[in-house]
Amino acid sequence: MSQGIAKQLNAAARRLCRDLATLRFHAPTTHVYNPLVYARAVHERYVERFAAARRRVVFLGMNPGPFGMAQTGVPFGDVRQVRDFLGLEGRVGRPEREHARRRVEGFACPRSEVSGTRVWTAVRDHFGTAEAFFDRHFVANYCPLVFLEGSGRNRTPDKLSRAEREPLFEACDRHLRRAVELLEPHWVVGVGGFAEERARAVLAGCDVKVGRILHPSPANPKAQRDWAGQVARELAQLGVCARR
Repeated sequence: MSQGIAKQLNAAARRLCRDLATLRFHAPTTHVYNPLVYARAVHERYVERFAAARRRVVFLGMNPGPFGMAQTGVPFGDVRQVRDFLGLEGRVGRPEREHARRRVEGFACPRSEVSGTRVWTAVRDHFGTAEAFFDRHFVANYCPLVFLEGSGRNRTPDKLSRAEREPLFEACDRHLRRAVELLEPHWVVGVGGFAEERARAVLAGCDVKVGRILHPSPANPKAQRDWAGQVARELAQLGVCARR
């Protein structure tokens, strides 16, 4: 490739941001955050550090959580995990319109994200270091936008109206295809059913296997007991070798 993979991935993310900037969302959505814009510097460092070459497995999440990627620009980006385990930190700006109950405080955010804590703790416990994990794996989100209702409640992309979903999914589908083209993974593993469904729809006919693991969200009752153990068994059943 004439340019490095990470550089091209970051260029694709900037194109995605341009595509998404034209979209409009309506009630009950009242606020939309795009951390690829206001936390771009940290996100691009994440890509530059951990996606500099092809990866065997891409784990695909749905969209940012308000106390994870919304604060750090990193998928499943619990502040402590991003800073202490991934070794990333930096200045994070603010969305143009900020919800009073969901402030973006960047790395000063005192709240943790349960999903991010579960994901990166499991990675650390199995691989030891971020570098060992990212030697063969990468973690991305299908959609980079955070959708908030007037109450501050998080609204996931699957709950949007059809008229809102279609142009959103078109842009995110295009970005996912480009990421897979660059990273050339053997596997794309959806973290939860939504991500798996989008991956299957987007990558149909491509030479890549698609699977799913249990989503670590605290809203998922099945994730409350030994999430890491359940996921290890799911990966083994799929035939995805999560080797050290």
